[in-house]
Amino acid sequence: MGKIWGVCNLGWDCEVHSIVLTAVQERGLIRRALEGDRSSAEALVKAHQGPLYGYMLRLTGRPEVAEDVVQEAFVRALTHLHRYDERFRFSTWLFTIAKRLHVNARTKLAPVFDSESAAIAADDRAERARPGVGGGSESSDMAGASLREALGALTADQREVVLLYYQLQWPVEQIGEYLDLPVGTVKSHLFRARARLRSALAEDRAVQAWLAEVPA
Repeated sequence: MGKIWGVCNLGWDCEVHSIVLTAVQERGLIRRALEGDRSSAEALVKAHQGPLYGYMLRLTGRPEVAEDVVQEAFVRALTHLHRYDERFRFSTWLFTIAKRLHVNARTKLAPVFDSESAAIAADDRAERARPGVGGGSESSDMAGASLREALGALTADQREVVLLYYQLQWPVEQIGEYLDLPVGTVKSHLFRARARLRSALAEDRAVQAWLAEVPA
């Protein structure tokens, strides 16, 4: 589907991991991008495209929809970069744009997305990145399928909080800002989701370790 600002084709070969930018570095890139520096715009895309694609893939369960949403989200974010409010992280703003596009896609594809809870399909790279899970083995495939099924059984809010906290490693404060929820509510969703996942995946040691961290 082409490339975004010449950086990476957002397909199955797009890395979920990314370059981690500090808030200061991020603001510097944004200011230079606003001045017309293409390399700064590309650096912003490179830093966020993998996590955003992995997140949207988990939400949509469809690689082609995730790619389209991510592509359009970056186009809109870079086109309207002058509207970005530096009081917030760029990732929060970008993910908000992507989520709105996702909601629009759900409306257009309602017959498919109505079964979202059963269609949470993680890409293989994200699954292999999970601690204790290797690639290619039957046991890994089964573990990945079990995790996807357990995630699909969560409420939409619980699943989204889990993905943001564990997959993207967002702090609870940023999750609350993105979802417009109090921090206490975010922690409550995490607590309930973790309990349900632990119960559903009691025999999966890798998942138990993955869920071990408790938010402050």
